Amino acid sequence: MFQEFKKFALRGNVLDMAVGIIIGSAFSTIVNSLVNDIIMPPAGMLLGGMDFENLYLLIKAGESGGPYPSLADAQAAGAITVNYGRFINSLVSFLIVAFVLFLLIRGMNRLQRKKKEETPEPTTQECPYCMTDIPKGAKRCPHCTSQLT
Repeated sequence: MFQEFKKFALRGNVLDMAVGIIIGSAFSTIVNSLVNDIIMPPAGMLLGGMDFENLYLLIKAGESGGPYPSLADAQAAGAITVNYGRFINSLVSFLIVAFVLFLLIRGMNRLQRKKKEETPEPTTQECPYCMTDIPKGAKRCPHCTSQLT
């Protein structure tokens, strides 16, 4: 059973998938930093100095009662909150990742199309009898005179 698992784990596509997951998680931290540190502060400033991370809806006040100046204060007091500001940050992160993946796949598709366009259709075929290259539409081989189908 161990040998079977080893064979499965060391297959090429499993290793490729593992590398993709590791790079994806690293990419996730970059996107989160981009959203939280670069995109959201100017967006909050344009919306009147709003900090999206601290947007929440208070469902039940905590031990010390409300109002709470920040989400961290509300959570420290044991309040029950709906953290829609964090959801907005996560949504922006998702949209950025989706757009980057779209651009990546679009670029790969363009490269594949260019590669297909560069590869010309073959104009010759191989005679099955004498193995010589002959014109593609030939009915008879000019070298061995065999009838071709």
